[in-house]
Amino acid sequence: MVAYGAEQRVRLPVLRAGWRTQTFVHWPVPAEAVRPLVPEPLEVDEYEGTAWVGLTPFVMADLRPPGVPAGLPGLPTFPETNLRTYVRHPGGRDGLWFLSLEVACPLMLAARAVGVPYHLGALEVRRPEETVVYAGRRRPGEASYRLVVRPGAPIERPTERDVWLTSRWRAYTYRLGTLWETPAEHEPWPLATATVEELDETLTTAAGLPAPTAEPVVHFSEGVGHVRLGATLPCPPAHSAP
Repeated sequence: MVAYGAEQRVRLPVLRAGWRTQTFVHWPVPAEAVRPLVPEPLEVDEYEGTAWVGLTPFVMADLRPPGVPAGLPGLPTFPETNLRTYVRHPGGRDGLWFLSLEVACPLMLAARAVGVPYHLGALEVRRPEETVVYAGRRRPGEASYRLVVRPGAPIERPTERDVWLTSRWRAYTYRLGTLWETPAEHEPWPLATATVEELDETLTTAAGLPAPTAEPVVHFSEGVGHVRLGATLPCPPAHSAP
């Protein structure tokens, strides 16, 4: 069972931020379709006998170094959209594997140094009436998406699947023969139901996956405001993981 609250404290964060206006759109995908996109020694994590791929657009708010308070004028705030799947280190530690990350802020491209697959693009997040509209196009390239969701009622008691699909406390990346791990800490997601009113995307096929055919599982969250990201470090060998 994935932890609803953070699995570890990030006592010395290198970055702080808020993740706001976040939607989680998940599809079940055969593990054999995901396996070629995930490097060894990571294992594809499964729930209910299948791998899952998530499209998760949101707003990165008040990105800042530790010690700087949120809300100051000029702090970077911008849209970001992740295409991700779920993995597990042989030592047992579960986490995210990003298939692609679309971002509107060139500063984030520095994370490519440790294998984070950032792509610069034109992105937007709008909230007309009672819906949320996310859209983006990669530059250069043809990968794009447009998602319109209608948030619903708050989920007072998240199910095991709700938590499994939305709560992860580390991301893995791979660069120059090294597996890297970035820890995260934040308060539990305040989740709500949501329905998709429009979805047109080519991010999955651009990543090397088949286009989704199953009905997605959808959650919405107003977001979390106390995100603490730790230093990205070489992943410990499996035998030393807790």
